[in-house]
Amino acid sequence: MHARSALFDVYGDHLRTRGHRAAVADLVRLLDPIGIAAPAVRTAISRMVSQGWLEPATVEGHRGYAATPQAIRRLEEAADRIYRRRDDHWDGCWQLLLLDPFPSRAVRAAVLRDLPYLGYAALDDRVWVSPWVRADLVETLGRAGATATTARALDFDPFDSPTRAWDLDAIGTEYAAWLDAASSSVEAHLDAHPDPDEAAFAARFHLVHEWRKFLFTDPGLPDQLLPDDWAGRRASDYFRREADRLATASEAFVARTLSPA
Repeated sequence: MHARSALFDVYGDHLRTRGHRAAVADLVRLLDPIGIAAPAVRTAISRMVSQGWLEPATVEGHRGYAATPQAIRRLEEAADRIYRRRDDHWDGCWQLLLLDPFPSRAVRAAVLRDLPYLGYAALDDRVWVSPWVRADLVETLGRAGATATTARALDFDPFDSPTRAWDLDAIGTEYAAWLDAASSSVEAHLDAHPDPDEAAFAARFHLVHEWRKFLFTDPGLPDQLLPDDWAGRRASDYFRREADRLATASEAFVARTLSPA
């Protein structure tokens, strides 16, 4: 697990009710059960500051860092998708993104990296599609240095033909593999720590971290566009059940680790 990804998980999953900020020493203590050493945490913080995700802050008189407004928007969007907090009603309208010519290869690479995270897939190099409006689309394009025109489309024939832009078979296979491995992973982390609260924190942290990776591959298509035997449904049910089961003890560990905010 990379320190930068772990910090995003900390700020998105544990600091939402604590002002999106924490002291450096507390971040180090919080990531120690995950197996991330202090130097890696500090290096990742520096990189996230230079990338505009974190900014210096004082937390109870200690040096710390707060998530920037840009980061908070991204984290809230991610949490909505991770915990399925968004209204899943789909009006049948597809969102089209018509990208302007890329000014450089670097811009093209950034777009190809960032748009799948938002749930878009390419119909061709500069025409992308998603069933959902993404609030941070404009900010994402601006950060990449790209510009585009958006449109709404209702008249695909058949109506679900844009789903061919995603490899649903491959995504379903990934969900099935994750589900097969998740239970043993949770139990292994629970057994690895003598303190039950710390064990629950480590188990839940890894569970959420691995589940979060699907944000980069699964666009969260409306249920009516998915196969009847979609493995993602079973995986999602397991994730919610285990995340809820571990939440109380995990939060107890976080509360005693972090300085009051």
